[in-house]
Amino acid sequence: MKKLFALMALSGMLFFMASNAVVAQEEAAAPAQEQVDLTADPVEEAAAAAEAGQSLHSQLKQKFIEGGPMFMSFVLIALILGLAFAIERVLYLNLATSNTKKLLANVEQALESGGVEAAKDVCRKTRGPVASIFYQGLDRFDHGIEVVEKSIISYGGVQAGLLEKGLSWIALFIALAPMLGFLGTVIGMIGAFDAIEVAGDISPSLVAGGIKVALITTVGGLMVAIILQFFYNYCVAKIDSIINNMEDASISLLDLLVKHQLKK
Repeated sequence: MKKLFALMALSGMLFFMASNAVVAQEEAAAPAQEQVDLTADPVEEAAAAAEAGQSLHSQLKQKFIEGGPMFMSFVLIALILGLAFAIERVLYLNLATSNTKKLLANVEQALESGGVEAAKDVCRKTRGPVASIFYQGLDRFDHGIEVVEKSIISYGGVQAGLLEKGLSWIALFIALAPMLGFLGTVIGMIGAFDAIEVAGDISPSLVAGGIKVALITTVGGLMVAIILQFFYNYCVAKIDSIINNMEDASISLLDLLVKHQLKK
């Protein structure tokens, strides 16, 4: 009898120890599973993000096609040509920007050391409209200060015209892009009303296509105008800054020439 009770007690202890071992194994496996899930989440998120980016690109292509190839192509052409003129102007204006204070200092030093010819050589080697204006003024120094002043004013107008060259085309595409979008809007609404007239009934499915075309072309034209307007305003501000520097530098050059003439 005692042996039976001992066997039963031993069996209970073994069962209890086995149960504890299983629970411990399950608790140890749970963090590992959570760690695997955590490591798998970034991969899934990256895949989802890639799918989202691909779907966005495909949606843009789809919207371009839904807007009507004819009108959306015209809007796209306006964007490409407008950006071409805008980028050309931005590059030209950045190259035309120069350090006028350094140029004036070099011209003054050249006048004191080598005279007008040395100053002309400095202007010839310097890039930008300010150096060109200085050269035209120095080239007519022998005719008197009044002639130099008139030459600077005249050639300054020429340089201002060169700086503003191409802005009218950018303004044209800024105005043209929304008009093309609105033209697509009108065509889309006409198509919607034609569908209503043919069906003899007002149904959302009939007018949805025409209204979608109208809205897509309008959005496309407005987006093109907004992009080009940013470049246009940048170019206008840059031109104003360069022209102000030209005027200030021209006045300083006249003062230098008057002092140089008095020293003779």
